[in-house]
Amino acid sequence: MKKIRIIPRLDIKGPNVIKGIHLEGLRVVGNPGILAKKYYEQGADELLYVDVVASLYERESMLDIIRKASKEIFIPLTVGGGIRTLEDIKTVLRAGADKVAINRAAIRNPNLIKKGAEMFGSQCIVISIEAKSVGDGKWESYVDNGREKTGVDAVEWAKEVSELGAGEILLTSIDKEGTYKGYDIELTKKIASQASIPVIACGGAGNIQHILECIKDGNADAISLASLLHYNEITISEIKNELIKSNIKVRSIYE
Repeated sequence: MKKIRIIPRLDIKGPNVIKGIHLEGLRVVGNPGILAKKYYEQGADELLYVDVVASLYERESMLDIIRKASKEIFIPLTVGGGIRTLEDIKTVLRAGADKVAINRAAIRNPNLIKKGAEMFGSQCIVISIEAKSVGDGKWESYVDNGREKTGVDAVEWAKEVSELGAGEILLTSIDKEGTYKGYDIELTKKIASQASIPVIACGGAGNIQHILECIKDGNADAISLASLLHYNEITISEIKNELIKSNIKVRSIYE
């Protein structure tokens, strides 16, 4: 049986961690270094950093955050936002990241997925899919932190990226993100059934029951969450304890 990973998400704007609803209305919630250390000590399996402005001109600020984290946090670090080329991937990995999350550039140039996997290994390439419901059990992929339509069917895209060599999918439901109303179970289950690679579900956690539903009914391989952790409503160790009580296997901090 697979072991579920718990992955805190840190949305970065400049020097701060921010949070919003539906990927909008962003406000500062903390310092990335302090939050990363707290989640690491609580037993996080990985950390996800997303540059929400995806701006290359601010890249050095983001790289500094990753360099510092890699010296203090000894779990995998995934970095997304503004990664457009193989050189960008190399730069972020050299700064201390273990994986990169790519969205817009992958949709524009799917060959980047294949080339990235060949050059750095599939395990380094995470494809970020920001999905929004368009009715009738269909979802459209968005880019630019949920602000721009692409016309790409999210489920079909998930299947394609797994075939191109991506190692994982980071799936964010724009409709659910920041709402505390639960994950989009139908979306998660559909993506998981079409992709042959692990799916990290993101967007909507409001309580432990939502997390359990996403794992059991949505077939998620990993859970990413932000608000519940940022606002100290639950700890990672509490989440893992509840999962264990429900006979769900989780990773130990010693693995």
